Amino acid sequence: MTAPDSLAWAAYAWIPITIWAAACQTVRTGLQKQLKGRLSTNGASFTRFLYGMPLALLYLTAVVHFTGLSVPAPHWAFIGWLLVGATFQIFATNLLILALTLRNFVVGTAYSKTEAIQAAIFGLLLLGEAVSPGGIAAIILGTIGVMLISLKHADNKLHAFLLGWTERSALIGIASGGLFAISSVGFRAAALSLDTDNMPLAAGTTLAWATIYQTLVMACWLAWREKGQIGQVLAAWRPGILVGIASAAGSAGWFTAMAMQVAAYVRMLGLVEMVFTFLMSYLVFRERPARAEIIGVMVLLVGIVLGLAVRK
Repeated sequence: MTAPDSLAWAAYAWIPITIWAAACQTVRTGLQKQLKGRLSTNGASFTRFLYGMPLALLYLTAVVHFTGLSVPAPHWAFIGWLLVGATFQIFATNLLILALTLRNFVVGTAYSKTEAIQAAIFGLLLLGEAVSPGGIAAIILGTIGVMLISLKHADNKLHAFLLGWTERSALIGIASGGLFAISSVGFRAAALSLDTDNMPLAAGTTLAWATIYQTLVMACWLAWREKGQIGQVLAAWRPGILVGIASAAGSAGWFTAMAMQVAAYVRMLGLVEMVFTFLMSYLVFRERPARAEIIGVMVLLVGIVLGLAVRK
């Protein structure tokens, strides 16, 4: 591969990495929903970090081994952005799991995907990273597609589309999306602050430190406020390991992609998760798709293609 070809590959590598991360997140969300029936909201969230931490460390070890580079040393700017990303991710995960337990969890999940729009706003405010007008249009179009997909079980689809955001599940989803957006920007800033040009190494280092911090913080909280939950999390180690694998694999993808590309564009492409969910319901569970779902998937795909065409 020539040098120009290598540079071209690097410029587009974030695309398949993001699609991989979205696929892993689809699996992880489904597994965590099942765990919520056995654990508290915090317990289900803790499972993601506890069982994902060893795999995050393994990923960093593999990157170091294959690149021959050393793990970059943390500094105060890195630590500050890491704490922002990791802390907001904990709260965002808890809100998303809470949304999954509500009656209209599909709406809550859909509205959490406003994360892409919110990531564009917070990316501009916190990092000064502007998204092009075409990129904004693509993100809005993709978000509209997600909203249409969520209308499958709505009795009054027009009312649900225009005023669905007033539902409790939708508001929780929007809040979750906002926290995930801030988290994404924080993790991108942390990775970019490290003294390395190797994006997988920067992402792996950020991921490893983040999961260590998140595991310790949540373990202390559960030991203090929810006695018995840690034991139940350990007892649920079989599904917990699956959650950890999906979480670590997805996080490695998200972190690497966001180190390579503006967070808003990564989260915009990450909306493809809704397409995966749609295909799973149709191909695996043999559910007949509603017209709004089909239109929503088409609008979402147009938004994603437009976003890829106008991205920086």
